[in-house]
Amino acid sequence: MNNPAENRVLAQLIEHTLLRPDCTIEEITSLCEQAIEQNFIAVCVPPYFVQHAKKILNSSTVKIVTVVGFPFGYNIVSSKVEEVKKAINSGAHEIDMVMNIAALKSNDLSSLQNDIQSVVTACHLQNRICKVIIETGNLTEDELKLACKVCVDCEADYVKTSTGYGKSGASIEVVKMMRKILPARIKIKASGGIKNRKFAQELIEAGANRIGTSAGMSILEEEV
Repeated sequence: MNNPAENRVLAQLIEHTLLRPDCTIEEITSLCEQAIEQNFIAVCVPPYFVQHAKKILNSSTVKIVTVVGFPFGYNIVSSKVEEVKKAINSGAHEIDMVMNIAALKSNDLSSLQNDIQSVVTACHLQNRICKVIIETGNLTEDELKLACKVCVDCEADYVKTSTGYGKSGASIEVVKMMRKILPARIKIKASGGIKNRKFAQELIEAGANRIGTSAGMSILEEEV
């Protein structure tokens, strides 16, 4: 049987996520109701559903996370900033932005820095948390280190492993590497392919501070 106290601790590290392009308002409603029931730290929903999530979660402690530049990250900077403003006005507490991977791959570091800094600044001006998705499965080790360095320079709050739409999702090895590179003040969100409790706990032990998963309910219901 599961230990209720352990489940409460784990739930406070999980962002209950639904970002499928074909998700429905009924599914988002269910996601939010489950988040209240299990006391997940947050839900992560498409920008289109932020206002709806706010209506359901308004009297709860569950935070609303949404995505910007999702899932590929090569949107122009001004459009990302406008997405941030709209999301915050709609009720988002935290923003997960996809960095411009194409700029990194092209060694256009000034554009990469401007991309991340502009979104981080837009979030921080409204006292919101900004997580930068670097899509680790698409990066070499050197590119991962460089992406983390730019996130540090731009004062991101979190660096996030994956969108769930890249070549691969979170891994223990990558999270350990990120934890070595990043200063303690910058947290790590592991996401992508996290479907069971054992893997989630291993990622936390490796250094992840948040777990983004669509399998939050089944993870908590697993027998341990």
